[in-house]
Amino acid sequence: MTVPEFSLTSHRRLNSHKAVSGTTTIPKDTEAIPRASLSPVVVFAKNSDRPQSEVQEVVYYGAATHPPGTKVMCTYVEVEQAPKTLAVLLSRPAWLWGAEMGANEMGVCIGNEAVWTKEPVEECDALLGMDLVRLALERAHSAKAAVQVIVDLLTQYGQGGSCKEDPLPFMYHNTFMMCDRLEAYVLETAGQYWVVERITEGARNLSNQLSIGTSIWQEHPQLRSHALAQGWWNGTEEFNFRVVYSLKTQPVRMEAAKVRYKAGQELLQRKEGHITAESMMQLLRNKESGICMDSGGFRTTSSMISVLPRCPHLPCIHLLTATPDPSRSVFKPFVFGSRVTQVPWVLSPTFGEDDPLRQTPRFQTQVDRRHELYKEHQRALETLEGNENTQQNLQDKQRRMEAENLSLVNNLLSGLETPDLSDLSDLFLHCVEKELALYKEETN
Repeated sequence: MTVPEFSLTSHRRLNSHKAVSGTTTIPKDTEAIPRASLSPVVVFAKNSDRPQSEVQEVVYYGAATHPPGTKVMCTYVEVEQAPKTLAVLLSRPAWLWGAEMGANEMGVCIGNEAVWTKEPVEECDALLGMDLVRLALERAHSAKAAVQVIVDLLTQYGQGGSCKEDPLPFMYHNTFMMCDRLEAYVLETAGQYWVVERITEGARNLSNQLSIGTSIWQEHPQLRSHALAQGWWNGTEEFNFRVVYSLKTQPVRMEAAKVRYKAGQELLQRKEGHITAESMMQLLRNKESGICMDSGGFRTTSSMISVLPRCPHLPCIHLLTATPDPSRSVFKPFVFGSRVTQVPWVLSPTFGEDDPLRQTPRFQTQVDRRHELYKEHQRALETLEGNENTQQNLQDKQRRMEAENLSLVNNLLSGLETPDLSDLSDLFLHCVEKELALYKEETN
């Protein structure tokens, strides 16, 4: 069983920071910092590879102020609430509190990936890696601050709990990729232990395995002494986190992750210096490498690409599918603004205390979490199944719609226009409604 995601980053060399471009996490994440991207932007991309029938929704929460002493209930446990939380855009499995990937109003993007290491996973209620993604986005004004938020929460509350809506527990530890307009970081964990790499140039990707070797920027204070005590490291050789903490005998599922990781590196290297939102879309749609997944009971259930300009006067633009399989979906742009509200067509229904998550024991029953766009997207694909001509016709219409979206994105990023961001508050809504209309037209 694999939970793959892929994310990359590409950038031009920065003085003391990096930019990122990439694809998704539990998963595969990628980021590119300006030297690798075509223009002075950071590009973040991620495919969220999750259980095949799982629905992923796109949710927006506005900035908020919270009374002292407030607690917030995450997926399984409560944590102390921050005095203020930022506006966030999240792509998340509809059954849980956190997020697979997302962004905040300050231009911070984060995705997470599943990893299995020498440190055992524990079946206990704690913070999911996806909870840590959301908590960091709500609290961090920069990628560097997001690293500290996750490290502090990991120390205080730990990570754990089942990451799948199923009676049979499915657990893992996490790696994270985070970036903002100026820099990027990879944070990898093994139980309570962690290590951080700071990305200063080029492109970077993740795919369900430890990837930080000797390029360590920060680390858990007992990271090395613990490895020494366990006999994993002799204390004299150069400390290589990936080598020391990775399993000696990897599960079968990790072999596929190695292939994806290598393919991601090669694809990014080919595009280095020319990475754009369009080239990231092509990368996320690559099925031959497994980056776009549909096997072993898992598939890419949602995808996200963020373009973060170095220029603070230009808007950060986030493109999301909200539907499975990016090769059969449309990337739709979102821009933070003063009048942004939740788009109802990508919001899953809620079930309150009747939700299988809140029952004891958990996940003994199933509920229909499909949102409207998901249902119409699947209905259109199922209706046209087996007819290559009509399938191609639908895909052509999807690509034309996406090209219109990208044209708008490129105009916004060109700097030739200086739009009022409040005028873009309904941009994502309008794009979702156009896509809904397309699917309904195809099935009527």
